[in-house]
Amino acid sequence: MTDVSVETPGTNTNTNTNGDASADGNENPDANPDANADVTAIGPLSELADDDLELLLLIRHFERKLLDLFGQGELNGTTHTCLGQEYVPVSLRPLLEDRDFVFSNHRGHGHYLSRFRDPAGLLAEIMGREGAVCSGVGGSQHILRDRYLSTGVQGQSLPVAVGAGLHQLRTDPGALVCAFIGDGTWGEGAVYEALNMAQLWRVPLLVAVEHNGIAQSTPAEANMAGTIEGRAAAFGIRYQRVASLDVNAVRAGLAPLVREVREQRSPLVVEFVTHRIGPHSKGDDTRTREQLAHAREHDWYRLYGAAFPEHFESWDGKVRAEVDEIARDVAGRPPAVWSGSCA
Repeated sequence: MTDVSVETPGTNTNTNTNGDASADGNENPDANPDANADVTAIGPLSELADDDLELLLLIRHFERKLLDLFGQGELNGTTHTCLGQEYVPVSLRPLLEDRDFVFSNHRGHGHYLSRFRDPAGLLAEIMGREGAVCSGVGGSQHILRDRYLSTGVQGQSLPVAVGAGLHQLRTDPGALVCAFIGDGTWGEGAVYEALNMAQLWRVPLLVAVEHNGIAQSTPAEANMAGTIEGRAAAFGIRYQRVASLDVNAVRAGLAPLVREVREQRSPLVVEFVTHRIGPHSKGDDTRTREQLAHAREHDWYRLYGAAFPEHFESWDGKVRAEVDEIARDVAGRPPAVWSGSCA
């Protein structure tokens, strides 16, 4: 095992992460020699492997297509896009194994696509068409597939994730549970009950907090006293802050910490300081023009296109065209019929 220097539980683990992670995002998350990148700061982006860039663009254009379809009156219900946050699940992708449970939330399309690369199945689910992941009854927010579950109920996933983690301990040691939550979820009491149990029972739980600074229409500073780091520390749970937008650096920095979740049965809270550049849901956005401009300034899509224009352009149009074709195919399918179970 690679030597990893870790501070005592409950303290910040921002430095001394000497383990390695994959720069290409494929077979070996322990292969990148540059594992000392500072994930707590925003720095220049590094060139991505084709696989990672393609997945990032798939999520970006999938989310854009959903907003287009809503604008055309082709979709019912609601949906919450992760525009600007795509790099979070893509960074974690090779650090998670098929045997791990993943619990997503209301803004979970990127989590699902990173896990399964199944845009057709997800779009069919949202549109209620044949080939839908859950026969069209789950829609945008409520997906069940293998060991992946998403829910639109804030805070619900963490207690269930702790239970799944206990199951993993007894049946598949070394497997973990990853739960994605937002900053607004920290107003739910179930979060703290779950963290308390996770630490007491040494559950292999990775809490990925996508902190975009606004819970629907309420800024974080108006609804959260203290910090997420301080709340994790209250339970003696390790914490890592991630401000970097660079997939390679984030993956390298988190690889040894995620490995410790598995090997030491040690819960970990990772706070991604991220930016939602799209609306809360469809077209509702209460942020000021200045706040929206600030979010766009931190959009990996724009920054990567500027840093690596040739690589970006070689994939961007191609992936957009693929998503357009998937949308045409799914729209032409007959309505989904409930089969009694999810795929």
